[in-house]
Amino acid sequence: MRQRPDRGEVATYIPELARVDPQAFGLVVIDADGSVAAGGDSDVAFSIQSISKVFTLTLALGMVGDRLWRRVGREPSGSPFNSIVQLERERGIPRNPFINAGAIAVTDVILSGHQPREALGEILRFMQFVADDPSIAIDERVAASEQRTGFRNSALANYMKSFGVIENPVDFTLGVYFHHCAIAMTCRQLAKAGRFLAHSGRNPATGHFVVQPERARRINAVMLTCGHYDGSGEFAYRVGLPGKSGVGGGILAIAPGKASIAVWSPGLDEAGNSHLGRIALEALTKRMGWSIFGV
Repeated sequence: MRQRPDRGEVATYIPELARVDPQAFGLVVIDADGSVAAGGDSDVAFSIQSISKVFTLTLALGMVGDRLWRRVGREPSGSPFNSIVQLERERGIPRNPFINAGAIAVTDVILSGHQPREALGEILRFMQFVADDPSIAIDERVAASEQRTGFRNSALANYMKSFGVIENPVDFTLGVYFHHCAIAMTCRQLAKAGRFLAHSGRNPATGHFVVQPERARRINAVMLTCGHYDGSGEFAYRVGLPGKSGVGGGILAIAPGKASIAVWSPGLDEAGNSHLGRIALEALTKRMGWSIFGV
């Protein structure tokens, strides 16, 4: 995989991400027994960006349950991840929790009743908990870079605020959002963090339930249909697994009952998803017979 010339384009609209080596590639698979297969730059930390939205969704559902779905939908968008067009048509209700508007609304739910620093600390502690790694941290340079250039996200948040979807001060909500997107993790850490979604809500390393099986199943369903923006159908067609991408080039993929998988290659396709990461996952699922749609 590392030798392939077709690697996509590194994200440049967040200046700090433009500095990442486009030749980087890492892959980690952790199976039900805890066996780890790792290759490439699997222990190099990268900005997980929108992959963090899987974990903020999990947290928000734990806080308010299905009331969350009054403020955000569960349908594929068919639009770019930072589009405002659909938001205008649907009176400020984001189509799903993984596009930017939806994730900002989810962040606002987590923020309610907290100061921004407290809410961000809760998100970071949850990431450290599910990955069983207290060293996971926020890349402050990436967060600052996002805040300096996040004009579209500001527009989305202010538009939702006008409909009452955002309840807290917009600057507070956006500050937490930019920072949780700037969490840095390795493929190894990310694959560990996703294990509860591969095993019906239970972390097989500890035996403890992070969420109940029904909720894990539903989070996986939203990942399958919405996890790659307007490239979600192509990812389902090619890979056949629930997954969530980030413009940092990472993808978390879940093989239910079998494995948690993390891949990182910074070059993106036209939809903003890791080009080489998707190709690697397609090859892996074919070889292992892991597609949820059958061999």
